[in-house]
Amino acid sequence: MVVIKSVSAKSIFDSRKERTILVSIMTNVGEFRASAPNGKSRGKHEQSPYKKDLKGDIKTLKQFSRYFSEDEIEKFWDLRRIEDIVEGHVGANTLFALESAILKALAREKKKEVWQLINPNAKKFPRLIGNCIGGGKHSRASSITGKKPDFQEFLLIPKANSVKDSFKINKETKKEIWYALKKGDGKFQGKKNDEDAWQTSLNEKEVLDILRNFGIALGMDVAASGFYKRKKYHYQNPVLQRTKEEQFSYISNLIKNFSLFYIEDPFEEEDFEGFSRLLKKYPNFLIVGDDLTVTNGKRLGRAIGEKSINAIIVKPNQNGSLIQVMDICGSAKKHGIKIVFSHRSGETMENILADLAFGFQADFFKCGITGKEREAKIKRLIEIEKKIR
Repeated sequence: MVVIKSVSAKSIFDSRKERTILVSIMTNVGEFRASAPNGKSRGKHEQSPYKKDLKGDIKTLKQFSRYFSEDEIEKFWDLRRIEDIVEGHVGANTLFALESAILKALAREKKKEVWQLINPNAKKFPRLIGNCIGGGKHSRASSITGKKPDFQEFLLIPKANSVKDSFKINKETKKEIWYALKKGDGKFQGKKNDEDAWQTSLNEKEVLDILRNFGIALGMDVAASGFYKRKKYHYQNPVLQRTKEEQFSYISNLIKNFSLFYIEDPFEEEDFEGFSRLLKKYPNFLIVGDDLTVTNGKRLGRAIGEKSINAIIVKPNQNGSLIQVMDICGSAKKHGIKIVFSHRSGETMENILADLAFGFQADFFKCGITGKEREAKIKRLIEIEKKIR
């Protein structure tokens, strides 16, 4: 069993140079640490990362430190005891980092991998999803043209025999895309965005025109809530406004014309009906909820009831409670909904996301392509693959 002797926390910088939390625990089997990422494109129904602010959560953990020593952790489900102590006192980022550190300690004590604490019989590896070209809130407009794609992410989804092979395909393709952008975007500057994806002044149709030539399954994160206001979708590249019906027609045409395999958040975060219509029209493609569902059991329940999605983004720090994450994954599987474990735009070197994705038997692992913080997670997944295959 694991006995927590003390808990402390401090702020560190994420990949965007913004502050996030690092939690440290001292236990009977040693000291363990875990950090949480930051999201920039956040759904309005997402749990707050901190109760009030980062400093407040750090102070709260210090005050609560002695209460943790009264509990002994023997299995994954014992995280409920931790949640009973801190419920209502800290935010989702803090809870996620704390529970992650505890799982690391328990894995050491049990002489197991973290994923084995969740599902010792896990076998299936998730398929990689990599963001190669960015827009939306994650990217800056070109300093020359003042333009960028309105959609947030353009995704490569290779299908290979191993995680290692998929990682290699994504990295090599991303290099080739640099040359394609250099040729297709006369103002391309070779700069990268928050997720280490290429920045361009092209619009979404021009980007997809380039990507369709690489022979890899494609996806896009529209992140439509980011440019929806006053009942219209406000595009900037080119400048125009689309009604809900026009947005539905436009997204439908993109799916059809570019054979898009994966479409995330094509409509604003309250439009369960729009998602449902799209899924009914394209049942063999992945219609993915992120801002729509925000790793929240009640939101997922509504999406299931209205048949709005057939895939869900799971961001553990969006919820905080790994117990609830397990329940969400279980509910998704029960209703035939694919699970996509995802990083955030402001990442750290923490790699436990790979263990969680494999342990919960996610269908996809969305974690960028390059950048040390993102590669740390993919390399951890490759390490797990190497050990059990």
